[in-house]
Amino acid sequence: MIGIAEIRDAAQRMTGHVVRTPTMVSPGLEGLLGVPVTVKLELLQRTGSFKARGATVRLLALSEAERAAGVVAVSGGNHGIALAVMAAALDVKATVVMPRSAPARAAEIVEASGASLRLTDGMDSAFALVEQLRAEGLTLVHPFDDPLVIAGQGTVGLEFAEDAGELTDVLVSIGGGGLISGVAAALHALRPGVRVWGVETEGAQAMSEALTAGGPVPVALSSIVSTLSAPAVSRLTYDHVSALVTEVLVVPDREAVQGTLDLADHAKVWAEPAAGCLLPAARRVLDRVGEGARLGLVLCGGNATTSDVMSWAERFQLR
Repeated sequence: MIGIAEIRDAAQRMTGHVVRTPTMVSPGLEGLLGVPVTVKLELLQRTGSFKARGATVRLLALSEAERAAGVVAVSGGNHGIALAVMAAALDVKATVVMPRSAPARAAEIVEASGASLRLTDGMDSAFALVEQLRAEGLTLVHPFDDPLVIAGQGTVGLEFAEDAGELTDVLVSIGGGGLISGVAAALHALRPGVRVWGVETEGAQAMSEALTAGGPVPVALSSIVSTLSAPAVSRLTYDHVSALVTEVLVVPDREAVQGTLDLADHAKVWAEPAAGCLLPAARRVLDRVGEGARLGLVLCGGNATTSDVMSWAERFQLR
């Protein structure tokens, strides 16, 4: 289990490489949800998502031999962007493996950074190719199954705990579970009375299915939200979530896209559906916890293009 000491060490290591993103009260979301809402704006992080944190911590821990050989990552979008950009900044050669379903903009950014981009037909084949590249000598920077990466993502929770006012419930999106594991560990140490809720989209339910099964299991992926589409969580992230998270909620893709539109309208921020899914989940949390709630939302990323969101809105007949 990752503790506050590891998270503080990660924060010290990444100083000067990543942004301490704003933590702000949102009057617009308070008007929408009817309770005080504080947002952590990780969509303003370098590379457009929280992923820059964990990638940076892992890259800074490479040995000279590992730096010389290069690194590899598998990603549905944001982790690949983060690794490519931060590796370039730290002068490390990077290869990023992505499914063809990943956002085109993500692939463009990876290539523009100078990383080698490898595309596969799906996430399963992407993970398989990564294993082949590891056998050839590249060092894996895993998106979530790595204590250093989780500690890096935990700095989101560290900053939230230090910068936010009173909170009762914090909602965090889940792909493979690295972000929520780190955030929950930080809040457990610094704000032990705060409940942490995970949020997934239908068709990207790796953590909720793992909790039902009693451990990580492979899942079928069908969600449009590629940045949350992990084919399975890890034992490491499962252990953190099962111990520290109140519950994992699952929302339909349609509601996640509506959440993206609502964040633009009410919070005045441009988020991707991986963050938009927090709004419908927040309504469910409020139904359960009742009056007196003070919500915190970790808006994890903003790398969806306007064309992406318009296309999804049309698909789901949203206005």
